[in-house]
Amino acid sequence: MVVRMRHTRSHTANRRSHHALKRKLFSIDKETGVAHLRHHVSLTTGTYRGKTVMNVTAKAEKKAAKAKALKK
Repeated sequence: MVVRMRHTRSHTANRRSHHALKRKLFSIDKETGVAHLRHHVSLTTGTYRGKTVMNVTAKAEKKAAKAKALKK
């Protein structure tokens, strides 16, 4: 390593200060009691803020059909 490229401990620690893991925030669905990420669709129920925005059963069926087709 060239001396010009050497970082001090302070610079290394300063850079690494942004590497800390942040705790994920979960919300509990009032109807089902399932935890999900805030501001994200619940993948188990397909709802966001009480409204159904995704058909979870159709998506699961499509995934199962695709897996079945790949096995053949």
